[in-house]
Amino acid sequence: MLSIEKLTRTFGQNTAVDKVSFTVEKPAMIGIIGRSGAGKSTLLRMINRLTDATSGRILFEGRDVTALKGGDKRAWQSDCAMIFQQFNLVPRMDVVSNVLHGTLNRRSTLATMFNLYPDADIHRAIEILDRLGIADHAPKRAEALSGGQQQRVAIARALMQDPRIVLADEPIASLDPMNAQLVMDDLRRIHEEDGRTVIANLHTLDTARRYCDRVIGMLHGRVVFDGTPAQLTTGVARDIYGADASFSEDSTSTSIETLDRNTARALREAEAAI
Repeated sequence: MLSIEKLTRTFGQNTAVDKVSFTVEKPAMIGIIGRSGAGKSTLLRMINRLTDATSGRILFEGRDVTALKGGDKRAWQSDCAMIFQQFNLVPRMDVVSNVLHGTLNRRSTLATMFNLYPDADIHRAIEILDRLGIADHAPKRAEALSGGQQQRVAIARALMQDPRIVLADEPIASLDPMNAQLVMDDLRRIHEEDGRTVIANLHTLDTARRYCDRVIGMLHGRVVFDGTPAQLTTGVARDIYGADASFSEDSTSTSIETLDRNTARALREAEAAI
């Protein structure tokens, strides 16, 4: 289905992604983990063609994505939707219009200039918002919504493209634990119910284990782990993050239970110090 072959991206003397190769044979939910600067975001941007590869190839169903230009490249970016950490919405525009922006690649310039949308697209946008539990917010400005709600608007915009692949670059990094769980639940349902491949950059091990079928670990631009969540042991995680024995998974956790446990521990330590 999707094959990444020795994909490399250099910026001057720096190599952000270094000969990365992996294959996705069927729709799956894949988590990519690693510390900041590991090359995760650059990898997703290359797959989406927001960033060109220095060398290597991306093949989708036998087609060389890295060679696409013009309209073919834009069509690929519709098939391969991107969700960003900072949402990338138009703050002063209403929610449903933000979602409808997912159709821009297939609309004429004139229709785009005058903000004209077919009724069928408007109805579909509202249906997607309803599926994500935020249809009541359709007429509101995007800036009036919480961070978690805005990220679900961004997911709805991606779904308006009817993509084969959804790429999510740190989709929960700026969210509180409750909203992070809601967003990850939505991404998992999109994979399971729609049969879409979801590839998400994640910064927490517990999230990768809970939601993903497969986990890829990156360090210094290279893939250093590719396996199941069960194989992602603490020892393996130390290798992925380049950490020593003092590394604690709790420091990367977004689960409410872990946060509560850490708070209780801090209180006990404070009481013991008195």
